[in-house]
Amino acid sequence: MSASMVRATVRAVSKRKILPTRAALTLTPSAVTKIKSLLENKPEYIGLKVGVRTRGCNGLTYTLDYTKERERSDEEVLQDGVRVFIEKKAQLTLLGTEMDYVDSKLSSEFVFNNPNIKGTCGCGESFNI
Repeated sequence: MSASMVRATVRAVSKRKILPTRAALTLTPSAVTKIKSLLENKPEYIGLKVGVRTRGCNGLTYTLDYTKERERSDEEVLQDGVRVFIEKKAQLTLLGTEMDYVDSKLSSEFVFNNPNIKGTCGCGESFNI
């Protein structure tokens, strides 16, 4: 046995409680309704794709695009008949995030309530983790 070998032990664990996994992204009812209305007259698209890009004064911003197909590395979120795909680069940054749609007198937009964010810029469009 050489000096660089590492020993590992395997143990069988019985009666272990399996914890449910946390959804990568959850959608509020208003977000589901808005996504359905956006895709209603666009049969060539199968859903929305969420990503992150390096941009803004604080590091990252979200991107939203229509998508015609699922990429191999995308994670799919299927909720209430709506399909949202998360790009590989965005998967860890979006873990546990709630996607909402807010319609107010001044604006209407998707809002990401992300528990992983450490800071945001003043306008709220960019963030860091």
